[in-house]
Amino acid sequence: MKKSACIYVAGAEGVIGAALARTLVRRGYTRVLCAAGGGPDLAEGAAVEKFFARARPEYVFHTGGRTAGVGGNVRFPADLALENLLAAANVLAAAQRSGVRKLLYLAGSCAYPRDCPQPMREEYLMTGPLEPTSEAYATAKIAGLRLAQAMRRQHGAPFIAGIAPNTFGPGDDFSPENSHVAAALVRRFHEARLAGRASVTVWGTGRPRREFLFADDLADACIFVMKHYDGAEPINLGGGTDLAVADLAEMVRAVVGFRGRIRFDPRRPDGAPAKVLDSSRLRRMGWRPRTPLRRALEVTYAWYCRAAADGQAEGGGGAPGSGARIDPRLTAGASHRASREAPGPTSPRRKPGAASRRRRRGGA
Repeated sequence: MKKSACIYVAGAEGVIGAALARTLVRRGYTRVLCAAGGGPDLAEGAAVEKFFARARPEYVFHTGGRTAGVGGNVRFPADLALENLLAAANVLAAAQRSGVRKLLYLAGSCAYPRDCPQPMREEYLMTGPLEPTSEAYATAKIAGLRLAQAMRRQHGAPFIAGIAPNTFGPGDDFSPENSHVAAALVRRFHEARLAGRASVTVWGTGRPRREFLFADDLADACIFVMKHYDGAEPINLGGGTDLAVADLAEMVRAVVGFRGRIRFDPRRPDGAPAKVLDSSRLRRMGWRPRTPLRRALEVTYAWYCRAAADGQAEGGGGAPGSGARIDPRLTAGASHRASREAPGPTSPRRKPGAASRRRRRGGA
């Protein structure tokens, strides 16, 4: 992947896509298309086709598609499934027809069965029922994985697929409705500290185990496999820290400086009992994450505090405040050099319309 290659990050408005844009630019890639706010609505096939015809990307990182935490998955299963199905179908079809050099499709660990043996190996996909709270979303992501494989078999398309663990970082969605566990805890403890509350309530029992990976480390893994992996089977992109939600809550409390109690609400759903990836294949290829969990939480909390002070911490958006500034000329195929600055809340909010409908479409 040459430094001058044209690279499209689909889903740059999300935490993972924004981290990819930052990382690519920091490494000297000069034609990074991160078209959040100015690019196509991934649910609109004609718009995606037009974008690919104009921009002619050589490499595509598909991180797009709406995401949500447990609450959002319970409330909006149809929206999550439909938007992810459309995004996968439109982006992969346009990439195949335009003849891209390579595409990485990114899914999440919810694609594995609910009661999957731990840690989860790639061959365990589709060997049992999914977690009910995220079944619709997970089914859509599995469909994307299988579509990438089908494109390889039928058309010889150079498509690969990766599976990410729980990912968080600057530009995450911290909204109460859609945040995942790490971002939700950051916001909850921060607000409790400012309000002087005596306790914070965390959904579920705190017992489920999750693997947590910093978004910039996942971006590094995505670039690594784009360069070094060409298998037909999905590859796990983990290697982060595995711990119980209760332990994560304690760590976030310490980072935020909240001195009250932590209460767990067992009436709320836990989700899957454990989601830890077996990333031994990736490790054998030579990749390891670089950022300790505590440090990743500190960086994320510092970003959140700056974003909250500027009124930009509400509801998703790797693009606003992610360090990846968006150039609306991308719809005409112009290349875009994302900001080289450290992540900070510097970009304006997107205007209403198609872009606002994509606000939370940006994570695996």
